[in-house]
Amino acid sequence: MKTNHLFAESLRAAEKHLARRDAVLRTCIKQHGACRLQMHTRHFETLVNSIVSQQLSTKAADTIFRRFVALYTPAKFPKPAEIAATPDETLRSVGLSGQKLSYIKDLAAKVDNGTVHLKRIAQMSDDEIIAELTQVKGIGVWTVQMFLIFSLGRLNVLPVGDLGIRMAIQRLYGLEELPKPAAIEAIAEQNQWHPYCSVASWYLWRSLENKAM
Repeated sequence: MKTNHLFAESLRAAEKHLARRDAVLRTCIKQHGACRLQMHTRHFETLVNSIVSQQLSTKAADTIFRRFVALYTPAKFPKPAEIAATPDETLRSVGLSGQKLSYIKDLAAKVDNGTVHLKRIAQMSDDEIIAELTQVKGIGVWTVQMFLIFSLGRLNVLPVGDLGIRMAIQRLYGLEELPKPAAIEAIAEQNQWHPYCSVASWYLWRSLENKAM
């Protein structure tokens, strides 16, 4: 797809930009190679998965999500109306808590009735998307930021509240304490991460791999 080709070109441009302007990220880029962020259009599925995954290990979240999908046609993710019509007892049977199933049903209902417009969300600005999706119970700013980066491929998102980002910056930039949002913004400005903060974040997350946490 032409869009994917252009996105890949943007990632290469981001790597060059960050490597020229930030010696710390230059080392990360050399260590971890090309940025592997991808765009996709499975927006509803991604948001449901993000709710399922909240406060769970990756393994536990994957198990519950597979059971959830198996309730419906295995080859196709369920439509919002199908989920909204599913009895709560059925959703609990796959391991969803009462709170999470209420969040998922709220998302499904808002997408189905047009309160949340996923079909045109790719045309919205980052701030508009945050406002749109945080209407849903259980979806906060951090969840939307992950959606912007890993689903829509937005290149200039800096999740300053993410623990992994804070830990990586503390270690790589030699800080005594976990940095607060203002400090992270200052580091991004000083090292000219904009307009590629998402790619900088991706390398910060990669830097934590195989490190003592």
